[in-house]
Amino acid sequence: MKNPNRGRVYRRCACRGADGRQLGARCPKLTNRKHGIWTYAVDLPTLDGKRRTRRRSGFATKADAQVALSKLLEYERTGIIIDDRQTVADYLVSWLRAKALALKPTTMANYHAYVHKDLIPHVGLIRLEDLSHQHVVLYVRNQLEAGRGHTTLRRCVATLSSALGDAVRQHRLPYNAAKYVSVTRPTKYEPTCWSPAEAAQFLKYCAESNEPLTNLFELIIGTGMRKGEALALHWADIHLDEHVLFVRQTLSNINNTTPVFTTPKTKSSLAWIGLSDRVTAALQNQAERQPDRALVFTRRGGQPLRPEYVLHRFHKLTEQAGLSKIRVHDLRHFAATTMLSSQVPLAMASKTLRHSTLSTTTEIYGHLLRHVALDAVKAIETALKEAEAA
Repeated sequence: MKNPNRGRVYRRCACRGADGRQLGARCPKLTNRKHGIWTYAVDLPTLDGKRRTRRRSGFATKADAQVALSKLLEYERTGIIIDDRQTVADYLVSWLRAKALALKPTTMANYHAYVHKDLIPHVGLIRLEDLSHQHVVLYVRNQLEAGRGHTTLRRCVATLSSALGDAVRQHRLPYNAAKYVSVTRPTKYEPTCWSPAEAAQFLKYCAESNEPLTNLFELIIGTGMRKGEALALHWADIHLDEHVLFVRQTLSNINNTTPVFTTPKTKSSLAWIGLSDRVTAALQNQAERQPDRALVFTRRGGQPLRPEYVLHRFHKLTEQAGLSKIRVHDLRHFAATTMLSSQVPLAMASKTLRHSTLSTTTEIYGHLLRHVALDAVKAIETALKEAEAA
């Protein structure tokens, strides 16, 4: 077992002798306690079995140098990889390089922005081992005082926590300094949903205006598909005779400029969706409008529709139709609201929306499930009455 008390702490200086070399610990002026700086030195093992002496200077007192030496030896004892020259910026850049092999391009673009535009400018110069919970708390506090949005700040802290969590798992750090730093959640967005009459008014206006995106909006409203999923839809994944389609991809934008096809939001999103007669007719109409295309919805040259164009066009049509302004994603909420308000079983609605769990559907749309609660207690009442009558 290695001696936990090995290493030494001493004073040295930068004075040079007649030969031009630093005197270090041999300087005669070190008899003056105010001369020189405190240093520690310790031999550390290397992968090739050779001895490597670690020396670090710059400590104001002997106690400070001893604490740093003890920390180094404790890291070694617990298997932590020691590299006290690596800064937070150095580590985050190398972490991003490794994550690029596994993350979606859109997620990678977000991580890159959080790391380079937010984290590195504020905590990048700190040595990785020195980054503390207090550093992260101070970063959050300063950002909030500067008026930074809670949502973006939460994502920045989550990115830092993910990176530090990997460092802990790789025995690079003893703990995650960002793990327990919380940012107050912003007020939960309450989706604005059209009524069936408003949705019908919108679709009628689109059809009468000969709007090229009419069939796209028919599909989203009639199935609850996400915008990116509808824009990534290929004819090969549609079976009109069977009234079903299969969701395989989603279309996203990197930095709002570069469209990319990626896998859907969750594993449960990869699933079959049923098609009503109305939606089937809209897709048949789309096939006649754009024959011999792999993608269902494209620009004139066959390229994918840009998500931001669809959003801007949707807002323009909404205004022209005299309807309240909502997001394209709120059309998905309309589909969910309509299903649940029509007393479609929760499990069926959740399956159609392709939520990962029933609890997700309940959390988002629980306010629409009062009829379910009433049906449940009525079932108990009926059972009791039947038992009493027997």
